[in-house]
Amino acid sequence: MAGAEFIIAVDTREQEPWGFSVPVIRKKLDAGDYSNVGLEPRITVERKSVQDFLGTVIRGRDRFKQELLRLQVYDLACVVVEGNFRDLLDGRYAGGAHPHAVVGSALSIIVDYGIPVYFCSDRQASCRFVEELLTRFHRRFAECPLEVKTPPSSGAE
Repeated sequence: MAGAEFIIAVDTREQEPWGFSVPVIRKKLDAGDYSNVGLEPRITVERKSVQDFLGTVIRGRDRFKQELLRLQVYDLACVVVEGNFRDLLDGRYAGGAHPHAVVGSALSIIVDYGIPVYFCSDRQASCRFVEELLTRFHRRFAECPLEVKTPPSSGAE
């Protein structure tokens, strides 16, 4: 992979992909919504709008737990929320979920699954954050051999 070109892979199921300033290809990813072409087994980013995040962690919790288990095997996996953490703390969102439940769910993802959750204020900031993250990962690991991790034998609770 020496001298590999940096291209972002966008999952084919991503309905409203971000507009990056670098080349992009659409392809099915095993987990997440964004990755680096050639490094898909090593890095993935799961994108969530605030409403999608709320729906996932409150109503779709069981399905999302399975996604989190898939994310755990990556060298770098994270959840990027297109929203402001202050808005969650203050309950400025639709749906009626209590802010403590929402914040607790975000903290569970971080602590129980070891997957960081980044609140990037809005769509543009989230896109820029992910592009920079993927760029940095590519620069550091594009020429490193792949070390495949195995999934855990039992799920985190």
